[in-house]
Amino acid sequence: MLIKEKEKRQAILLRKRGKSYSEIQKVVGVSMSSISLWLRNVPLSKRQKDRLFRLKVRGAKNGGGKKKHLQRLYESKKIIRSAWDEFPKKISSPLFLLGVSLYWAEGSKADEKMSLSNSDHLMIECFMKWLREVCDVPEKKVRVHLHIHSLHSKKGIEKYWSRITHIPLNQFIKTYVKTTSLGHRKNILYNGTCTVNVHDVTLYRKMIGWQLGLLEYLNLISPSENEKNCIIDRIIKKRTMKQIASTLIVRP
Repeated sequence: MLIKEKEKRQAILLRKRGKSYSEIQKVVGVSMSSISLWLRNVPLSKRQKDRLFRLKVRGAKNGGGKKKHLQRLYESKKIIRSAWDEFPKKISSPLFLLGVSLYWAEGSKADEKMSLSNSDHLMIECFMKWLREVCDVPEKKVRVHLHIHSLHSKKGIEKYWSRITHIPLNQFIKTYVKTTSLGHRKNILYNGTCTVNVHDVTLYRKMIGWQLGLLEYLNLISPSENEKNCIIDRIIKKRTMKQIASTLIVRP
């Protein structure tokens, strides 16, 4: 038992110096499971993390595919953490806060794309304004998809949403027309449901970081630096915003 305690102290010391689990195992000579258990809460500096990642990439097997996968994971973590850290600097913008809150309530949480659906034209206009002015999304990246009923004018509704979004019709995905059993009755105020899509993985990851930043700003979560990294790791593993709540350390 005393030997184990001595090895544990040595392992912690080496980890604080930025050594990898493999490097520590060679010196200490215990199982990787013990090392992982002892060191999981030892904080590392950004410089140490960068070094460990470079070691991981250098030692990656199975050719370039493995290295590219590790690089994507690293970039994902970097984007989410950067967005989380920058949140306090952006809260002075009402439009920024509106967009983050609106997307959290109404936006898609999966597929690593930005997608928001609603029939309220003001909500769609707010989202478009947020995309343009806060996120600086290029117009050519935006796609619009409509869901309407067969009783209504397809061309008229497409033109309506084109005016609302200021997106040309050639950037509209084929409109989904649902057959209805309502006969001749129709709501003349009906304009269908509009979905705005932006295929931008970087923006999707920023949104995750901003949502986490909002929770921390409101004192709903209070993670340590190491816990923040663990939260981000779990979110990336799930590849969805849907279960963000299950990854969080909640303030007691």
